[in-house]
Amino acid sequence: MPEPLRPDTVGAPLHGEASGRAGPGRDGSAVTPTGWVGWIAFAGFMMIIEGGFQCIQGLVAIFDDGYYLVTRNGLVVDVDYRTWGWVHLLLGVLTLAAGLGLLRGQTWARVTGVVLAVVSALVNITFLAAYPLWSTLVIAVDVIVIYALIVHGRESKALYR
Repeated sequence: MPEPLRPDTVGAPLHGEASGRAGPGRDGSAVTPTGWVGWIAFAGFMMIIEGGFQCIQGLVAIFDDGYYLVTRNGLVVDVDYRTWGWVHLLLGVLTLAAGLGLLRGQTWARVTGVVLAVVSALVNITFLAAYPLWSTLVIAVDVIVIYALIVHGRESKALYR
């Protein structure tokens, strides 16, 4: 069983890894990937899954606006479910694309992923009254994705060199 990472070993090479240059750090020094870099792959896959969730939620709202638990007047914003469905569908497609880009090591996908996760969390807060459990699940995934991309995102370039 591998040892847990200690704060003094973060940034050090993993067992059996060369300490070769993985990418520039903030101060120009080399950044070596740690075991935490797996968070980036996790965030990429979660963004793909969340994008799928958003697309499903959007398609349901577009094609069956009677499916949700409250009338449109019960939402935080007064908008038709079909309009809201298009918002979720667009957000889902963009999130799915950013997740795929993140798995390919694209910097734009990391930045876009953080922005989309924040927007998704805000959109789902306003949709909470219509479908509370689903929206809460998506908000929780958004928070995890934001954490992974902000805290451990700098190491992602090391995976693709």
